[in-house]
Amino acid sequence: MSKAPARRREADPRRSGAWGRGRLAETAAALLLMVKGYRILARRWRAPGAEIDMIARRGNCLVFVEVKARASFAEAEIALGNAQRRRITDAAERFCLAHPRHADCDRRYDMILVSKGAMPRHIPGAFDANF
Repeated sequence: MSKAPARRREADPRRSGAWGRGRLAETAAALLLMVKGYRILARRWRAPGAEIDMIARRGNCLVFVEVKARASFAEAEIALGNAQRRRITDAAERFCLAHPRHADCDRRYDMILVSKGAMPRHIPGAFDANF
């Protein structure tokens, strides 16, 4: 008995547009951090149940960055909920376990807000692991 071919789902143009805007926002965020002297270690680093948009390092500070692109900075700033913060901090712990050379670094959780027509806004220490 042969298996029927799987149906291809049509791409939702709203989702693919959001994906493209997200990639552009992450690129702008990476450029901003590099100009500020950070070295980008990873982009879209995945752990079970979570993804960290960007991991960067400057000196002895390891920075886990969440990038939020919205119509306004105010909308971007409130778009990070407690559940997502928890997933990011858990994933950060996994990153340090997987990369022991960074395990002794100070850790910080930043946000970079991106809004159309404006320079990205970097918020160092936007949240901590003990929220």
